[in-house]
Amino acid sequence: MTGLLTADATTGTTGATGADSENQAPAVVLENLGKRFGAGAPVLDGVNATVRQGEFVALLGASGCGKSTLLNIISGLDVPSAGALEVPADGAAFMFQDSSLFPWLSARGNVELALKLRGVGRTDRKARAAELLDLVNLGHSVDKRPHELSGGMRQRVALARALAQDRPLLLMDEPFAALDAITRDLLHNELERVWKETGRTIIFVTHNVREAVRLGQRVLLLSSRPGTVVAEWQVSDDHRTNAAAAGKLTGDITARLREEIRRHA
Repeated sequence: MTGLLTADATTGTTGATGADSENQAPAVVLENLGKRFGAGAPVLDGVNATVRQGEFVALLGASGCGKSTLLNIISGLDVPSAGALEVPADGAAFMFQDSSLFPWLSARGNVELALKLRGVGRTDRKARAAELLDLVNLGHSVDKRPHELSGGMRQRVALARALAQDRPLLLMDEPFAALDAITRDLLHNELERVWKETGRTIIFVTHNVREAVRLGQRVLLLSSRPGTVVAEWQVSDDHRTNAAAAGKLTGDITARLREEIRRHA
């Protein structure tokens, strides 16, 4: 079940995958959402969007358009100044650009910590952490500490830790932005596989159009400040298998993004 959070709230959020997602119930509903810090200009204004259970939505926009602020509101780390939102009662797991692993813990230890905070017993924690690290193809590195892992491997541990929270909604704030192109492409494949295997609902923030088209079933474009949803695109199976179709869609979205940046310059 989901709960409704209005702009008057002073606490955090209350509380199928693939082609079937359009037939699923809503997981996140944003209604005329707005956010303003103090007396400054609004960061978000009139954001309306629906994300269905099991759907993978890429949230695209120029730097500073309010993408991260929107994720913070959906996660309950911040509250809206206007409007309302409906989110899963169990909340969301969050994955950031920086893996933020505890350096004194092994890969397994970092994942186990998330399980411990959920109240999972010691024996079950060890087994479940190993399963999650296997899921992200790190079963061979469970005992390595963060400094022994590459940047891509650290992000895989961060993904396993996020999955360990066992939340139906996963929020990802540019988690691959700091990685080289080859590593990023490899992690795109891994994330897509994990999404299909777990059935999580994912909202993935990026400013990279190619990444948005590669991963999302839908791409939502936020305008520059104040951020609001100004366009959206469906990403079909043809876009995933046909390079020409993917290139055309990427070009169309890039042109719209540039237009939005120029309009607000």
